[in-house]
Amino acid sequence: MSNVLSSTVKRLSLIYKIFAMLLTAALIVVIFPHSHHGERYDYKVGAIWRGADLDAPYDFAVMKTEGEMAQEEAAERRAAILYYHADPDARARAIQRVEEHQWGIGNAERTRLRKQIDSIYRIGYIESEDYADGERRVVVLEGNIGSERRMGDFVRQEDLEPGLLRDSILVPSLVLDRERTALELESRLSQLSYSSELVMAGERIVSKGEEVTEDKAQILKSLEAENDRRFSDEYSVWGQMGGQFLLAVIAFVALYMFLKNTRHALLEDNRKVSFVMMLILLMSAFEALMVWYAPEWVLIVPLCIVPILMRVFFDMRVALYIHLTTVIILANLVPNSFEFIFYQLVTGMMSIIATRSLEKRSQFFVLALVIFGSYSFIYTAGVLSQETNLHGLEATKYLMFFLNAVMTLLAYPLIYLFENLFGITTDLTLLELSSTSTKALRELSRRAPGTFQHSMQVANLAEDLLSELGGHVLLGRVGALYHDIGKMRNPLYFTENQTNGFNPHNELDYNESARIITRHITDGLELAREYHLPAEVQDFIRTHHGTTYTGYFYAKEKELHPDGGFDESAFRYPGPRPYSRETAVVMIVDTVEAACHSMKVHTKETTEEMIDKLIDGKIAAGQLDNCDLTYGDIAKIRKLLKAKMMSIYHVRIEYPTVKN
Repeated sequence: MSNVLSSTVKRLSLIYKIFAMLLTAALIVVIFPHSHHGERYDYKVGAIWRGADLDAPYDFAVMKTEGEMAQEEAAERRAAILYYHADPDARARAIQRVEEHQWGIGNAERTRLRKQIDSIYRIGYIESEDYADGERRVVVLEGNIGSERRMGDFVRQEDLEPGLLRDSILVPSLVLDRERTALELESRLSQLSYSSELVMAGERIVSKGEEVTEDKAQILKSLEAENDRRFSDEYSVWGQMGGQFLLAVIAFVALYMFLKNTRHALLEDNRKVSFVMMLILLMSAFEALMVWYAPEWVLIVPLCIVPILMRVFFDMRVALYIHLTTVIILANLVPNSFEFIFYQLVTGMMSIIATRSLEKRSQFFVLALVIFGSYSFIYTAGVLSQETNLHGLEATKYLMFFLNAVMTLLAYPLIYLFENLFGITTDLTLLELSSTSTKALRELSRRAPGTFQHSMQVANLAEDLLSELGGHVLLGRVGALYHDIGKMRNPLYFTENQTNGFNPHNELDYNESARIITRHITDGLELAREYHLPAEVQDFIRTHHGTTYTGYFYAKEKELHPDGGFDESAFRYPGPRPYSRETAVVMIVDTVEAACHSMKVHTKETTEEMIDKLIDGKIAAGQLDNCDLTYGDIAKIRKLLKAKMMSIYHVRIEYPTVKN
């Protein structure tokens, strides 16, 4: 039954991981915009073509530049015929204005104005405020008959001096027919060719190492436009999203295989898997936001938060591989993929190296400086390699890198957020807990000084052993410091705290004494929760005695009941047994240090015999069955502990007394 249950749990765990990765891949693809663009090329006018030789994949026309098209359109507008129709009532209205004018002009002036009006209208007064060119061709329509003339054949407003006649009296006798003129211009513009030449399939466009001139750039731009046209003809948004989803899944499968073969413990913990997926999705969402609204600023997103947090929570190898997976997935969804990959991979690797020994908050500012410097150096070197000089540098790029580095400082508060959200302990938290000035250790030192000194000794020994064996050294040290905090509740019941010769166990039966001794495990867990110690540290409190017996009181009870007849479980620690090499090492060191400390005679033979006896006892009792210590590891532990114990408890020379 237990095997079936265990198999079911494993299947559910695997199903959850598969679901989490598929869901993350799907959400990443959905939140990004999906363009209808065909293939794009990385080039800049005046720069060197870094790609392979590029030949035309098919026939296409080279578009004229915007300047060329503007010139041709302007020429057509100047050459277009203007259509006018005659207004036979224009002269009469002008004469009427003269007659009705109330500004005190005399009869002589009125007569002069009438003569000027007659002479102007005999020639024709043309509406020409938008078309002042005297050589401009015009067609004057009289009914359905039109006659072609020149603009200069008529009187225009600009031909007259400013004054009463021009500004208040004259009415155009030739009025622009805007509809016919617009049709004429539209017809001429529609006949313009927007292409300047034809590139045939297979024709060399640009060679590797060749400078991209303005003409070459226009050909490349035209090829991109043709790519877009051909791509849009067969475009399917579902097909594009499906391909992007499969690429993301492939990247996640590679990540899964890496974790399965190198970091199986991480993969087995669904909390950690959820944390990784959530972080990748969160940073992808920020990248998608920039692609939607400001694609040229995608590098402002502090993507290095991913490797920084992965390094803080796990290790350098995991950080690099998860960052690599994130960059590969996003590169397929952002513009300028090659540039994006190069910037993010190099800067990500530098940030991982910079967080190798992250022990102080001030180091985050150094980390931000490293990130800013990495982005800036890459950009400067790229401009220099493309343009062979630094004239093309843009200040906005450095501003973008600076903002990216500043936002990377958000990694510090995010560490505490994700620690509490997913229950994962980082080295930064362990470093804080390793200080003897924490509230828990100060209380332990005050209430149970002997236990405090014992814990310090165990922590030092465990740190040395784990450094030699390989393991989480800092976790082992912190776990050893707090493994006995439960003794604060009843410190005098433990021999290391009995300084005045009084032993309260003398007044208790063995059963009650064993109950008090074993209770320091449950007391320790209660205090650990009170002091908000992480679950990983609480595991050392649970496991440092495993499921062994309280040796002294159990032996005494057996002397009273040689045939049994008593509850042995009352003398057994609640466990569980150690499940990792860190907890197993602390169990062994705790037992050996306490036993060697209580020995009256410390010789090489007695110390080695005691250590062998204690370790063999743990093995015989099955206390090390659930951890990953090998026989070779245990042999190393024996050797190291024997050397350490002889160094700590060596026999000192008795100095002679010198009489004055």
